[in-house]
Amino acid sequence: MNSRGLLLILVPALGGALGIGLMVGLADAASLPVTLAPFTTSIVLLMAAPASAYARARNVVGGHVLSALAGLLVALVAGDSPWMAAPAVGLAIAAMQATDTMHPPAGINALIMVVAHPSWTFVLMPAGLGALILVAFAWSYHRAAGALGKPQSG
Repeated sequence: MNSRGLLLILVPALGGALGIGLMVGLADAASLPVTLAPFTTSIVLLMAAPASAYARARNVVGGHVLSALAGLLVALVAGDSPWMAAPAVGLAIAAMQATDTMHPPAGINALIMVVAHPSWTFVLMPAGLGALILVAFAWSYHRAAGALGKPQSG
């Protein structure tokens, strides 16, 4: 493997590690269990496939917020039985498709809202604010990596 190929592997991997480190630090500062910070799969997508339509800022933020709202709505209307995670995720998918904000990793928020019983504020933080921070981090990281000679798309 040449050095360029190695960079194409290591730069996104480092970005993913740093991004999750940032999310863990923020979750800790907010006294939020890290398991309720639903961004691991999002950072993988943002680091490894930044050119994907699913990695657009509007998709990441919109997907996380809409999925959390879908879970909240189902929990409020139908209860928080683990079985309600199924319609919550289905509603999240429909909402993301209807608004052109599909971000597959965000679907976990609908499940979290039903089975982990977080407050309605979960929609704002960590879902909304965390997604915004993650997008800003990924944008900054990719710009810095591009300045170092690594292509900005995987």
